[in-house]
Amino acid sequence: MVEAWQVALYCILCLIVGLVIGYFVARYVFKKQLEKNPPINENMIRVMYQQMGRKPSEAQIRQIMNSVKKQQK
Repeated sequence: MVEAWQVALYCILCLIVGLVIGYFVARYVFKKQLEKNPPINENMIRVMYQQMGRKPSEAQIRQIMNSVKKQQK
């Protein structure tokens, strides 16, 4: 017969295993979504510069995009 402390132990172990698996699944899904939909793109940078009253050069846009990509890694 299974005793109460064994049931409690199994419940705790299952909870821990579920949390670990859930963490890695959520992390994988989140990374995939960030790759598909990056938080910032070139058009957003152009709009930001235009809102500040400036016209950005392509070199400035590329520099900002490179710095954003470096921070994501």
